[in-house]
Amino acid sequence: MITSIKNLPKELKKKRIGEKYCIITDSTVARLYSKKILKILRENGIEAEVIHFSEGEKNKTLKSVENLASQMIQKKFTRKDAIISLGGGVVGDIAGFLASIYMRGVPCIQVPTTLLAMSDSAIGGKTGVDLPEGKNLIGTIVQPKLIIIDVEFLTTLPKKQIRNGLAEIIKCAVIADEKLFKFIEQNMEDILSLKEKQIKHIIKRAVVIKTEIVEKDEKEKNLRMILNYGHSFGHVLEKLSEYTLLHGHAISIGMVLANKIAVEKGFLKKPDAERIKNLLIKAGLPVSTMKKLTINDLQNDKKTEKAHINLILPTGIGSVVIHKEKCP
Repeated sequence: MITSIKNLPKELKKKRIGEKYCIITDSTVARLYSKKILKILRENGIEAEVIHFSEGEKNKTLKSVENLASQMIQKKFTRKDAIISLGGGVVGDIAGFLASIYMRGVPCIQVPTTLLAMSDSAIGGKTGVDLPEGKNLIGTIVQPKLIIIDVEFLTTLPKKQIRNGLAEIIKCAVIADEKLFKFIEQNMEDILSLKEKQIKHIIKRAVVIKTEIVEKDEKEKNLRMILNYGHSFGHVLEKLSEYTLLHGHAISIGMVLANKIAVEKGFLKKPDAERIKNLLIKAGLPVSTMKKLTINDLQNDKKTEKAHINLILPTGIGSVVIHKEKCP
């Protein structure tokens, strides 16, 4: 729900999610917000403690999960307690994964602090960590018990992180909502300036789109695959950069690469491909890479199935197809 973080205690009490709460966050978010969140909770009689790890995708590992779990045990968290994920996509993935396996599973609450997490990664229940072989290769799907989206968190984000999150919202628009695409085209300046009305509108639409898709196909057997538009090549680019390339930046390039294939195969008209590319440029996102990727580079992607890989290719702005590309 889009609301104020000040409403978190009321929601926790109403839903009776846990007896005590472990707030999992990263080093940057801990510095910015941990004292504030603890104060809000403790003033309302809710017991909570903060545990953090070093920020960055490079720390989204099993070792980080192990360290966090050990700290939770030392602090005597039990299966009657719950985890609050406070942060961006990396935090959400790690905290959600930890919640799904700690003491064989405890409830998780998502409090996203980045545009990317608010519009995408906090929604849908996917959790996971990376392996040297690829991104998100170990994980679970467990739905959070509560999601609190407070756009005030965005005011402390660097502009590049706003652009980073906008890539996922543009993705949602391309796969399912031409009206949202037009809205972003017409309101880019206000969106990047974090005008409340515009930013809340695009977050809400992205959340609705993703939620409707996940409700129909939680385990990604078919329909949910369309949310991976731009991600097949994007994940490879992230890995090749040793995770120095921001996720949204990689997905932006991945969308352009997918569009190129879609045009070549006759699924997408070239003017639509150009329109998508132009919007990404307008958002300040990268649309090209020096690395010449091919289907061969996608062999370790989760979307690869035996003899083929599932590529999500647009057929227009607002619609896509799942194309099974034969592996070389």
